[in-house]
Amino acid sequence: MEKAADLQDTDSLTLKFKFNPKLGIDNPVLSLADDHDPYDPWSLERPRFCLLSKEEGKSFGFHLQQELGRAGHVVCRVDPGTSAQRQGLQEGDRILAVNNDVVEHEDYAVVVRRIRASSPRVLLTVLARHAHDVARAQLGEDAHLCPTLGPGVRPRLCHIVKDEGGFGFSVTHGNQGPFWLVLSTGGAAERAGVPPGARLLEVNGVSVEKFTHNQLTRKLWQSGQQVTLLVAGPEVEEQCRQLGLPLAAPLAEGWALPTKPRCLHLEKGPQGFGFLLREEKGLDGRPGQFLWEVDPGLPAKKAGMQAGDRLVAVAGESVEGLGHEETVSRIQAQGSCVSLTVVDPEADRFFSMVRLSPLLFLENTEAPASPQGSSSASLVETEDPSLEDTSVPSVPLGSRQCFLYPGPGGSYGFRLSCVASGPRLFISQVTPGGSAARAGLQVGDVILEVNGYPVGGRNDLERLQQLPEAEPPLCLKLAARSLRGLEAWIPPGAVEDWALASDLL
Repeated sequence: MEKAADLQDTDSLTLKFKFNPKLGIDNPVLSLADDHDPYDPWSLERPRFCLLSKEEGKSFGFHLQQELGRAGHVVCRVDPGTSAQRQGLQEGDRILAVNNDVVEHEDYAVVVRRIRASSPRVLLTVLARHAHDVARAQLGEDAHLCPTLGPGVRPRLCHIVKDEGGFGFSVTHGNQGPFWLVLSTGGAAERAGVPPGARLLEVNGVSVEKFTHNQLTRKLWQSGQQVTLLVAGPEVEEQCRQLGLPLAAPLAEGWALPTKPRCLHLEKGPQGFGFLLREEKGLDGRPGQFLWEVDPGLPAKKAGMQAGDRLVAVAGESVEGLGHEETVSRIQAQGSCVSLTVVDPEADRFFSMVRLSPLLFLENTEAPASPQGSSSASLVETEDPSLEDTSVPSVPLGSRQCFLYPGPGGSYGFRLSCVASGPRLFISQVTPGGSAARAGLQVGDVILEVNGYPVGGRNDLERLQQLPEAEPPLCLKLAARSLRGLEAWIPPGAVEDWALASDLL
């Protein structure tokens, strides 16, 4: 995205936007500020939109970090040759929204969870660091910087089953896309929720933007008796144009989908939950966690679990890419009441075809809010009045447990520190992608117990030195500390020694 300087004799310059019809987005240019409206957030540089696709067995290609003592979520590294780099994500960008959800003031763990739950495609709304700082200085911390689509004004993912009248639409076009659909009254497409005058964006998860009409006709013919279309009605197309938003699949809502993910709520009985979790290869050849041996009459069967279901989330948090032991530990951490999101083989094939996460089409993928606003699935929230200690600032009343297994090199992936002004040990570093990071440990978490033993005595360091020899999993009881409270707790001059954790996404 090129910036053009338009410098004349003036004391005030501001970043404005000019719409580029070829790119379909607004390009930033420097312009005079004599028509600047200080209350118009769009008189500043507008956010950019990065549609990332995760390649098989790989990440999106960027690392996300929360800065110490500041709100917001910062891209701290972009890996070369990845989707993030190709789509223009840059180091220092601040993430304002994930798909259509504004996240700038969300808890860091929630933002990471939303991105992972959107795999294999996610739309990030980002703003360069300098533009974000200028916007906040001029408009205030509570100003709305991020454009979003209004309620019900979103692209649609429509599944159409052919009837005696065919699919119930024809296509208007030039020699090459874009394509618009003309519906047959009462036809299959109309019944499937395709709006009148809709623009056709994808067929079975494949973009048709650069298709010729012959290629589109062939693609529809190959679909057989049913087809899934991503479409945008005129109202959606116009609103996206005005906001500069791309017509992206992760923004879509489902209409007449042939199958959906299922959220199962289980309460452990005297004989347990009544199912077996097994790791095996899925339809795409990659390892997944599958549910088998569902016992009749036990909680799993009563909740609607079916043998062969694939587990996609625990307590609303995606378990994609997690190993068997860590997935088990996340289920165990939920205690006697567990919430599992699953897909059957038909749903698995469908969402794999359209290249969208099934969690985007679950009516309620969010786990219940915890007292600290954390939503990590590997945590158990309890009340612990003993934490009311005025000698250590900002320690909250809630506590949680995390279960960790060592990684391939034997490391749990975190570092402990202690300062003289605070008697408790705390997490000072978390290795990106390690066991601790995946289990939800965050910099600043205070250690209350290790494997059931309280922490806070003189023998803490001796006991901690024995941890590598302990039988996994490692069970930590933690209390979260706000970043502002953590900043106040660190002695002067020690801040530069702190490296905050980043998450590879």
